[in-house]
Amino acid sequence: MSTAIEIERIVKSFGSGPAAVDGVSLRIEPGELFFLLGPSGCGKTTLLRMIAGFTEPTSGRIAFCTDAGASRDVTFVPPNKRNTGMVFQSYALWPHMTVAANVAFGLEVRKIAASEARARVREALELVQMAQYADRKPNQLSGGQQQRVALARALVVRPDVLLLDEPLSNLDAKLRVELRSEIRRICKTARTDAGTGGITTVYVTHDQKEALSMADRVAIMSAGSVVQLGGPGELYKRPRTAFVAEFLGEANFLRGRVVERDAASITIETAAGRVRSTHVEALPEGASEALVAIRPEAFRVVNASGGENSLAGVVRESVYLGELAQHWVELKPLASETPGRVKVALLNPPVPSAGGGEAGRDMTLAVDAADVIVVPLGDAMRRT
Repeated sequence: MSTAIEIERIVKSFGSGPAAVDGVSLRIEPGELFFLLGPSGCGKTTLLRMIAGFTEPTSGRIAFCTDAGASRDVTFVPPNKRNTGMVFQSYALWPHMTVAANVAFGLEVRKIAASEARARVREALELVQMAQYADRKPNQLSGGQQQRVALARALVVRPDVLLLDEPLSNLDAKLRVELRSEIRRICKTARTDAGTGGITTVYVTHDQKEALSMADRVAIMSAGSVVQLGGPGELYKRPRTAFVAEFLGEANFLRGRVVERDAASITIETAAGRVRSTHVEALPEGASEALVAIRPEAFRVVNASGGENSLAGVVRESVYLGELAQHWVELKPLASETPGRVKVALLNPPVPSAGGGEAGRDMTLAVDAADVIVVPLGDAMRRT
């Protein structure tokens, strides 16, 4: 069995300014790998610390619930009585202790019998693939190995809830990628005192790729509130605001007015042409203007203009990225009276199929209606 986390209208204020966490309500399901994602200062770490017990909320409630239906209010329970495991950004390993002694520390505090403690330490180190380094000191390990030891130390006590505070931020880019799938595997196979089947995990990060590649669900936070909650694919393909669209990956924005709308689609007139979208749920009924967001990888290069969702432009810059190239295309306005031009980015093979990526060359782009995101204009972080 695993533990669910119920967070009800939790608030944390520091002084008289805006609340760091402002009325957040969430349910994190048993065994779920749940991400709190957002920019610096959005409240995600403060929320994690309230779940851990390191920070007391100003108001609201936090409860841990078992599969059997029992609920335990932990809002003001001290951290050492919550049975949570915490992995910090800095690893926080004792430099004078061996790997095995670092992992065993929490068991000693809990006064676990020596024979059982040795078995648990071995099991935890095997889970993170560090058993062969049990007798080494932390300064004899790489950054990635130290992070695995920190994770083993949190798991060895068999916590009801595992809390990870940007655990990969101190590692190089290649190692971060390698450890993503490993951490997910460990969280999904970790053992709790209640049994097996995965441990409920809350993971704080500002790295969108970590969230997209690892999470079961993601809560995107801004200014102390959850602005959208859902699975990685849903959030990436169906953001409800410009903030979410731009924060969760790259996006090209085009401002326009609504010219047609029905239950299944919406058509927006932009400076570069009309685009139709089947993404209708985010725009309120009656809105006369909107913001169109298109991911760079959604564009394709076509040979002729005039089809649905085709936009003509001129290549201004191309950057070679190995298996892909990124092109910045300045879209041509529909009429001379249309003010300004719009520059968009697209990803394509290094030699586009339509032939052209060189600066100054004409290029026509097309995009499927299902890949055109429409969000309210007032939510724009950046307008073009």
